[in-house]
Amino acid sequence: MRTARKRKMAVLTWGIRLKIKNFNRGICVCALLVTNSLCVKSSAEMERKMKKDYTREDIIRLVEEEDVEFIRLQFTDMFGNLKNVAITASQLEKALDNKCMFDGSSIEGFVRIEESDMYLYPDYSTWQIFPWRPQRGKVARLICDIYRPNGNPFEGDPRYILKRAMKEAEEMGYHFEVGPECEFFLFHTDENALPTTITHEQAGYFDLGPVDFGENARRDMVLTLEDMGFIIEASHHEVAPAQHEIDFKYDEALATADNIMTFKLAVKTIAKRHGLHATFMPKPKFGVNGSGMHINMSLSKEGKNIFADPAGQLGLSEEAYHFIGGIMKHMKGMAAITNPLVNSYKRLVPGYEAPVYIAWSATNRSPLIRIPASRGEGTRIELRCPDPSANPYLALAVCLKAGLDGIRNKIMPPESVDRNIFTMTENEREEKGIEAIPGTLIEAVYALEEDGFIRSVLGEHVSDKYIRAKKAEWTEYRSQVTEWEIGAYLNKF
Repeated sequence: MRTARKRKMAVLTWGIRLKIKNFNRGICVCALLVTNSLCVKSSAEMERKMKKDYTREDIIRLVEEEDVEFIRLQFTDMFGNLKNVAITASQLEKALDNKCMFDGSSIEGFVRIEESDMYLYPDYSTWQIFPWRPQRGKVARLICDIYRPNGNPFEGDPRYILKRAMKEAEEMGYHFEVGPECEFFLFHTDENALPTTITHEQAGYFDLGPVDFGENARRDMVLTLEDMGFIIEASHHEVAPAQHEIDFKYDEALATADNIMTFKLAVKTIAKRHGLHATFMPKPKFGVNGSGMHINMSLSKEGKNIFADPAGQLGLSEEAYHFIGGIMKHMKGMAAITNPLVNSYKRLVPGYEAPVYIAWSATNRSPLIRIPASRGEGTRIELRCPDPSANPYLALAVCLKAGLDGIRNKIMPPESVDRNIFTMTENEREEKGIEAIPGTLIEAVYALEEDGFIRSVLGEHVSDKYIRAKKAEWTEYRSQVTEWEIGAYLNKF
């Protein structure tokens, strides 16, 4: 496979990036990262791989030509967990005719047992052969939409919720594009191949081997993702020991959400082959930075980035400011979606580079929303609070609809905050009207209940079931007795 990849290599490229990291004790200007992409295919070839416009006949032909024996029909549940049913090639035409059923009552948050029959409608554009499976008797996948027996889309399908939000944007003349920055940890497994939080490395931001013990695994992840059509823009070690980041190119929102789910599967699969466990848990260890999933967003109209305005303040258009205003207005209600776990709020605390306060800036990284320096067609809005445990379909849907609400109602954000918010006193924050995002999952759930607009984005089916499930999660967590409590109280009282 490596020989074949080398034959296809068009050019050896070096990507150079400069990042400035803001640490607890001052500002550390990190060295230029020089990323040597050993086997980078030409940009044109990678673009062709990303644009998949398969027909029914194409897929049937590819199954025969590529010796595909199993096809996984995948979908995502309400909580962002990837599910699938596997069929053999003999059942492919049945699947392509939308005749594959499953029991929806067995999927948490879907339907009651009395209305359990659901149908999987494959999206042909998501056809993908897994490169890590055997090359004889290959395994492929199709991502599916979920429909009811009467032919109507299932209102509890997260993919449908995002498609519904995108349709509204299209009716306003907008095209929504998103680029995520996904962070994760690589930990050792125990003798039973179960995950631990053990790592023996002490590498930090932008470190490399031999200090970075996960370098080989991360490289294989990048090469595997490129084989699957991803355009990988950068990969590097993150701030915490055993923490990594791989960034792939932006795309329209639905493709990006599909790519995030595929990315997680590929990363976990390759990590396991290296005897490691990849986790997208937001904060698996105390005392170090947690993992985020920053979301970079742009809107275009008639092929032009509408966030850009050379004559506007900071080079931003009125629509950009209104989009920011909409997100800031609804951020508390969105938090239970963008940061959906009890553990998510262990990351969102001062001192670990994660945003806590609802503010925006074009010059520093402490606020919730940042405007990266690129302008023109590269102008984008970066939301920094989401973490990789979020359901990407729901997270992108609420981000888009909140921004559109800002544009529709011309919601202007407050002035930018161009100083480190974490060093401001409480009185200074109050004077500037800077509020904090919810501090716990239950606070976020209550904020979601109070935000009727965000609940309407999710729809009654999902919002009711989601809120009920998250309250149950909080109740279960609240009843636990933690090791911290034992250590703090057992000897004293």
